[in-house]
Amino acid sequence: MDGNGRWALERGKKRLDGHRAGAATLERVMHWAKAAGVEILTVYAFSTKNWKLPQDEVDGLMKLLGWFIGRKKKQLVKDGVRFRVMGRKADLPEKLQKSIADLEAATAAGTWQLVVCLSYGGRAEILDAAKKFAELPATERDEAHFKNCLYLPDLPDPDLIIRTSGEFRVSNFLLWECAYSEFYITPVLWPDFSEADFNAAIASFHSRERRMGGHK
Repeated sequence: MDGNGRWALERGKKRLDGHRAGAATLERVMHWAKAAGVEILTVYAFSTKNWKLPQDEVDGLMKLLGWFIGRKKKQLVKDGVRFRVMGRKADLPEKLQKSIADLEAATAAGTWQLVVCLSYGGRAEILDAAKKFAELPATERDEAHFKNCLYLPDLPDPDLIIRTSGEFRVSNFLLWECAYSEFYITPVLWPDFSEADFNAAIASFHSRERRMGGHK
C-alpha cells in the first residue's frame, strides 16, 4: 500500500494524514475484493525497516493501527472476516499486541481473511523460519517442512501482488511466497486507488497464462 506519504506531501498535509487516507482505502478495497471473489487479502502495513521512520510517525502509525482494530472489530465479526497479523508481533507495543490478540480470537471463525503484515520483512520471515527448520530432524528438511516454519504456513501463496505508486521492486514482501505470483504495478498512489484501478488489476491477472514453471 505504497504512496501514502507522497499523497499527503503533494497536498500540503502531514504524512500521517496520508496513512489515515490509506486506511480508508483499505476498507474500500476489502469490499471490492470480496465482490470479486478474492478469498484472502494480504496488506503490507508496516515493515521491519519502518521502525527507522521518525518516532512521531511510528507512534502515529501504531495509534492508527490500534484505532482501526478497535473501530472495525464489531463489523469484521459481523461480516465473517478473519483478521490475522503476519510478522514479528513481539516488536509491537504491548497494548497493540493485546488488541491484535483479542481481534484475532474474536474473528477466528471468519471465512474471509484479512492478513495484515506488521513489523514484517520477507528476509526476517525466512531467517525466523530457518531457525525453526534447523531444529527439525534431517528426514524433514525439505521445502514442504520449511513452508510449515513460516509465520502463517496455512496460507496459500499469493496469486496476485498489486504494487501502487509505480515502484518496480518487491520491497522485502513475501519473498518466499511470491515465487510464482503475478505482479500488477500501477502509478496510482494508494489513497487514490479506486475501484476502477482494482478492477483493472483483476482483469490483468485473468488475462495471463500461469504456467507455474511448467508448459501448457
